[in-house]
Amino acid sequence: MATSSTDSSREARAFRQRRVALFGLASGGLGLIFLLFRAVVAVFMLDEQEFTHPSFLYHLLGVTAGLTTWLACRTGARSGRVVHVAEALALVGTSVAYQLMGWHIPLANRPEMIVLLAITYSFMAWAAYVPSPPRRTLLLSLAVGVPLVVGTYVVYLGADDTLLRGASFNETPLPAAQAAGMLAASIAVWWSLTTVLATATSSVIYGLRQDVREARKLGQYTLEEKLGEGGMGVVYRASHAMLRRRTAVKLLPAEKAGEQSIARFEREVQLTAGLTHPNTVTIFDFGRTPDGVFYYAMELLDGASLDVLVELDGAQPPERVLHVLDGVAGALVEAHEIGLIHRDIKPANIILCKQGGLFDVPKVVDFGLVKDLSGAGVALTGTATLTGTPLYMSPEAITAPDTMDARGDLYALGAVGYFMATGTHVFPGRSPVEVCGHHLHTKPEPPSTRLGRVFATDLESLLLDCLEKDPSRRPQTAAELQQRVRECRGYGAWDRERARRWWQANGEKLRRGRTEHPTLTRDEPLPGRDSRIGA
Repeated sequence: MATSSTDSSREARAFRQRRVALFGLASGGLGLIFLLFRAVVAVFMLDEQEFTHPSFLYHLLGVTAGLTTWLACRTGARSGRVVHVAEALALVGTSVAYQLMGWHIPLANRPEMIVLLAITYSFMAWAAYVPSPPRRTLLLSLAVGVPLVVGTYVVYLGADDTLLRGASFNETPLPAAQAAGMLAASIAVWWSLTTVLATATSSVIYGLRQDVREARKLGQYTLEEKLGEGGMGVVYRASHAMLRRRTAVKLLPAEKAGEQSIARFEREVQLTAGLTHPNTVTIFDFGRTPDGVFYYAMELLDGASLDVLVELDGAQPPERVLHVLDGVAGALVEAHEIGLIHRDIKPANIILCKQGGLFDVPKVVDFGLVKDLSGAGVALTGTATLTGTPLYMSPEAITAPDTMDARGDLYALGAVGYFMATGTHVFPGRSPVEVCGHHLHTKPEPPSTRLGRVFATDLESLLLDCLEKDPSRRPQTAAELQQRVRECRGYGAWDRERARRWWQANGEKLRRGRTEHPTLTRDEPLPGRDSRIGA
């Protein structure tokens, strides 16, 4: 069986198990409330025989059946057979128990109608709440209805003529068997109507769930959970039909599927798919559904973005900053060498993740604003349109975005390193315009001054060089930047063991902040945080 089918079956079984458990809790819980009420009344009336009366014991049996189902299904993954047995116990077991309880009501009160009404409500609630194939609903209905019809016949078979005439709406005396048969037939008709309605309800509910599952399939991928949303798409956790691998699927919503958005979306996946560096997010697949929805599948990163990391853990030690700069610079080396610049390097687009037994693996994501310097691609942004995130935007990206080259990425990476090292942005501001003004005219404050303490001299020098206003005074290539990063030694390596210990101590805190970070940008304009202009 295909993996996605197995995963879908497991997901459907888990959902059904939860619903069966809650139905058992509701059934048993309501029954328990009435049972306790009976017990309180018996105690108040000093009626000790109530606790040994058969109707009380059958009532207790019905409550036990419902709560047993809840206990059996409330935790852990159960097999389909166990869930089915528990479901039958909650539905059939409680119904039969309450039927037996009802037969101890005086016949003059028409107990069969009281029982019919009670279990009809219960059965219809089950059909609407627990998704079940119509055939199973029909079988369970027979399992509930047959004892009801047979019980009606047996109970009234020994009744006196007066009761039978009143119950059968017939003033002419009838033989007991015939009168009891008429009553049983009446109950059978009413329960048949319940069966038809419940089966139809199951058909609709079960069919709708099937339709939803089909609607959540994109090619070989089945969408499972929405992880987040950004300016260029919505990201879902997904499973593949054949492969057991963690996958994220990014969709271009229909309302954003204009000609320019489609071109940018396709361009993003095509360019990113051509990158193979281990510090660049891996693209698995790309497609378009028959109804025109564009999507691509990429690796699902288990970790946290740098903005989340710094928000939760504050300024990072120099050796960790260097470790991240090294990995990101390596990813940019490959991109720049084939003529691509990212144009939106920022903390939210760099994910530290656990991968292949390694901790703190930096991954560069979201090439949605990438620019092709080779001239082979079409222009995807208009003239004089700012693209990027103001807090990490180079001066030339503000004044002449169409002439921006790879050194703009190095400026942004320097700003990211500054953010990691100090826990603050290079130029915080109350508006994007103010921040852009600082990038153009304000000299960056050295990290040591910002922190008010001694800071790694060579790393500080490297960060300030990256943040030079004049591109010619920065490192000229990502390879040069990476080489300078590797020359900044003397602080102790951020090695595998240190990374492992950090994640063991802080992983839970990160998971509470954001688990399995969706690989997309955050585009909301937040004061003092990321914001995008004209993207």
